[in-house]
Amino acid sequence: MTALLCAQGITARHGRNTVLHNVDLSLAAGEIVTIVGPNGSGKSTLLRVLIGALKPTHGKVTRKDGLRIGYVPQKLHIDPTMPMTVRRFLDLPVRVKDADAVHALCTAGARDVTEQQMASLSGGQFQRVLLARAILGRPDVLMLDEATQGLDQPGSARFYQQIDAVRRELNCAVLMVSHELHVVMSASDRVICLNGHVCCEGTPDVVSAAPAYRELFGTGTGGALALYRHEHDHHHHHHDGGE
Repeated sequence: MTALLCAQGITARHGRNTVLHNVDLSLAAGEIVTIVGPNGSGKSTLLRVLIGALKPTHGKVTRKDGLRIGYVPQKLHIDPTMPMTVRRFLDLPVRVKDADAVHALCTAGARDVTEQQMASLSGGQFQRVLLARAILGRPDVLMLDEATQGLDQPGSARFYQQIDAVRRELNCAVLMVSHELHVVMSASDRVICLNGHVCCEGTPDVVSAAPAYRELFGTGTGGALALYRHEHDHHHHHHDGGE
């Protein structure tokens, strides 16, 4: 499979702290890849490097010519006192045709919110509108940074199902950063466990059985809760801060 995007030997620093060390990653058309890791493991930094918003200290990112990337951010603050409908929001920064806006909202599972105010949307509706905006340009790669933060578990599961539907319709690759291990594991073709470097990677079955993954997240359902409590006990010297 030809890679849409390939990162080789990525090292990134924030001040004196090395946040990413010698990270390799590739992404092929149509696959869903999820990056998991504790707070401060460099997940968001890696996304910024892949998008091109951050230049790595070492290493390089190769993108297919003309590669289109859609991005769903972790958070987006909209002033609740500013009137803005969903339809108007989709026109920022470039105006789009009504038919394209409606199609993107339908694909993202938000067909009924076109004329609603952005400030009145529920958490799930808001994320689906962000997803619609990201897919307006029919991206080759869709990147999502903790896009289900603030949603309850059923809401997260529905959102991931929507991502899979988008992937099928657009035949795009999906790269997600997430801490919701159990939902993510079932939704991913490949999982990359990151803790400043790649601890392990592979299919969900392979990664969940890997000693490095278990050391980070534990086993069983309690493992998901261990994610953000993890004290970096890998004896690395390069992963302070960095998200």
